[in-house]
This record gives sequence, structure tokens and C-alpha cells, in this order.
Amino acid sequence: MITLLSGNRKVFFTLGSGVGRAEEYILAFDRALREAGFSDFNLLKVSSILPPKAEFRKTIDLKKGEILPIAYTEISSNVEGTLIGSAVAVALPENEEDIGVIMEVKGEDSKENLIRRAEELCLKAMEDRNIKVKEILSVGEDAIAERGFTCVFSGVAIWTSQE
Repeated sequence: MITLLSGNRKVFFTLGSGVGRAEEYILAFDRALREAGFSDFNLLKVSSILPPKAEFRKTIDLKKGEILPIAYTEISSNVEGTLIGSAVAVALPENEEDIGVIMEVKGEDSKENLIRRAEELCLKAMEDRNIKVKEILSVGEDAIAERGFTCVFSGVAIWTSQE
């Protein structure tokens, strides 16, 4: 694990994904957020750059209701039988002073295909920046739309730790 010390700040990140089903889109979205572990925060969508020396965490140490910066993608459908999916991947740099990149993808495809696509995009984005990749982390979800709305969500949260 790597810790970012910028002044006294520490930056951490986590990945999550989930599926929600409901009669209304917004409720399906909320349920997908809850399954992914992001539902109790006010999400602030950010672009796809991971700060240098970010540390991976499995839980978010912010108080419920706080603003949580997150790179995410979501897709929903109310057409029964439609396969939908989303995925995010994070490319971590070999040199901890470099940035990493996050790629989010969605579509009518399996999570395996979408994860692979997100990982490929991460590699290309790092290559464009001449940054060597140490590791790629990724998650994804897919679901077949059922009656009502089905929503699939994948995201990477980046926040300043309270520690």
C-alpha cells in the first residue's frame, strides 16, 4: 500500500460495483449504489485521474452524507431480457510519483468483456502518458433487465482520508 502525503493530506481509493432492480429508475440506481457501497454519500463525479501515491482501501472512512469524489459509470434498462453491464479499471503506475488513470465503460455486454475493455483503455492511456504500469485493478457488474428498471453501477471513489 502507498500513502499520499501532500501536506498532511492522505488520499485513498476504493472500487465497487452493484446491481439494483426496482419499478422506478432512481430507486434502481439507489439500490445499485447501495450494493456497491456508495449509497450513503453525496457523489461528486470526477474525471479519471488517480492522484500519485494513492492507497487502496476496502471501506470509506468518511461520515455518511459527506461529498465523495468518484469516477463512475452506470447503465439502466427497462427492456426485459436485455443484458447490461458496466466496469471500471484503474492503472497503477510503477513510479509512485506518477498519476494513475481510471477508465469507465458501459454497454449491452458482459462484465468480462467490459472489464477487459476498461483495462485495455487504461493501458493505452498510460502509454499515451509514457507512464509504466505496475498493476491494473478492475471491477464490473452485469445483469439481465427484469420487469421494471435494472441499473448496473461501477465506480472508483477517491477521497481525502479523515485519518
